[in-house]
Amino acid sequence: MTRVAAIDCGTNSIRLLVADVDQEAGTLVDLDRRMEVVRLGQGVDRTGRLAPEALERTLGAVQRYAAICDELGVEAVRFVATSASRDAENRQVFVDGVRAELGVEPEVVVGTEEAELSFRGATGVLAATHPGPFLVVDLGGGSTEVVLGTDAPTAAYSMDVGCVRLTERHMRSDPPTADEIAASVRDVRAALDQAGAVVPFGQTITLVGLAGSVTTVTAHVLGLHAYDPVAIDGSVQSVEATIAACDDLIARSREERAALGFMHPGRVDVIGAGALVWREVVARVRDEVAAAGGALENVVTSEHDILDGIAWSAATR
Repeated sequence: MTRVAAIDCGTNSIRLLVADVDQEAGTLVDLDRRMEVVRLGQGVDRTGRLAPEALERTLGAVQRYAAICDELGVEAVRFVATSASRDAENRQVFVDGVRAELGVEPEVVVGTEEAELSFRGATGVLAATHPGPFLVVDLGGGSTEVVLGTDAPTAAYSMDVGCVRLTERHMRSDPPTADEIAASVRDVRAALDQAGAVVPFGQTITLVGLAGSVTTVTAHVLGLHAYDPVAIDGSVQSVEATIAACDDLIARSREERAALGFMHPGRVDVIGAGALVWREVVARVRDEVAAAGGALENVVTSEHDILDGIAWSAATR
């Protein structure tokens, strides 16, 4: 048994998982799982740099996570940074700050490794209850990873579209205008065209969605009055209900989104773009499965994601 800490620092949020991992038994038991919205990727798509205030917010969260790791007696830590850190010219400032607070070197992983970690985290739980091949979609703030496989990934691609990136690039009005929505759709469909040349979407048997935009859409499909990870994790929704929930969130104003009981305050301004990306992914995969002679009727949501994959990898090391 190894007590590990996994930290996933993305464009919108930074998350911590402290878990006991037994590699021989193949079990991972949560001790602490938490998230803070720090918006590290604020303005990166426009400036190419991490903003000073974004760095301050993020490193403050790292300091708090370091205290939790000390308190729980963590033996191994792996810190993975994703899209915003990959894109920023001044990422070394971020790297140095994390090292000073946590005592470990943050790893700015490439999109394909990010996809593989997400796949491992999600399918480690779902493989026992759903058939493969799985298409795992990790919808983040700056990028969206798609990875196909059954026992292991066979194809993966990282798309430069995400809820923060699209919000800053196009969806600035409240609610977004038809032109802003159309521009966002063009970006996502162009990214899906590129991804589809690498990942054969038509082979999908089980479509799995991960991360905050997807879980928030799922909470809306389920009609939850408050965010409930137990109800969301492993839940199955129809393609039609998922697309309808996405359309509803896209059309709402910020005030209307904030009034939803399950909505995290840090996601209010970006969930419209996140829902748009998820809608386009679900529709594309449904259509390509149909073109291949199959039928995709449902999607699965998982609360187990890249954090779990990072934790497994930390224990392996």
